[in-house]
Amino acid sequence: MGNLNRTETAKFLQEKDNFAIITHRRPDGDTLGSAALLCRGLRSFGKTAYVLENPEVTPKYTFLLEELTKPAAEEKDVLVCVDVASVGMLPQGFLPLQENLQLRIDHHKTADSFAPFELVEAETAACGEIVYGVLQEMGAELDAPMAKALYTAISTDTGCFRYANTTKDTFLAAADCAKVEKDLRTLNYTLFDTVSLQRLRMQGWMTENSQFLADGKVCICPIPLAVEKEIGVTEDDMENISGFPRTILGVEVAATLRQEKDGKVKISVRTTQTVDASAICAKLGGGGHKGAAGASMDASMDQAVQAVVRAMKETGIL
Repeated sequence: MGNLNRTETAKFLQEKDNFAIITHRRPDGDTLGSAALLCRGLRSFGKTAYVLENPEVTPKYTFLLEELTKPAAEEKDVLVCVDVASVGMLPQGFLPLQENLQLRIDHHKTADSFAPFELVEAETAACGEIVYGVLQEMGAELDAPMAKALYTAISTDTGCFRYANTTKDTFLAAADCAKVEKDLRTLNYTLFDTVSLQRLRMQGWMTENSQFLADGKVCICPIPLAVEKEIGVTEDDMENISGFPRTILGVEVAATLRQEKDGKVKISVRTTQTVDASAICAKLGGGGHKGAAGASMDASMDQAVQAVVRAMKETGIL
């Protein structure tokens, strides 16, 4: 495995062509924004680049990928994944591509090396920020579509610049976006200021059905798939839903568990600055950042809840 810096990654990209960019399961604003930014940046140098179609992309983010996608990788393609911390984060249809993956760009603190070349910056707020730095090394100029992609990546992964991972460099990148994209207000409205009735109903259900431990400092909320179907939420409605229990006054650690269609349980942990979410999820076979981490378990919901409680005990939370 080769660990690259931004300059070396820029050189790698400059020397190659025919890129196919891979995003992760349940794609969020960072992986999609990073992919769109990298694709457009590479195209600005006359290179052939596409984002591979991810079947889990929700309507909220389709604007990022217009005219950028193709259905499948070709033998000649240089495969690059963005914001993918482990093989388990790859969509099922992308798993066969792992053997031919050449470059991984990521920012997760706890991640698995699975590409020959990797650029990983654990202290950087969003993967999009790293991609932007690489494109700057290449001499790319930010235009309005690239700015929308970059802003989507960094704003969504920092909670609209509210999370502790936000740095001076994050704000500087956002300022660069504002220089070329004058209507960030509309983009902010799309990303942060619209909430569906189904989302509100789900938040109400979570409020009534969460379990509070350690005098209210720990909140665990298991969400059965049947509840999601009954309320009628979409993946757009459920985006960042794991952060909702953490907004309750007094909660320092929140674990949200969701059943997936394949029977697995997706675990998302959100914490205050005093608790390391990645340490909890590492006990569950996952990882992430200090304030936000996740894991996936092939278990029943009850078993997954018990595993989360056990991991919290082992890390001294309970």
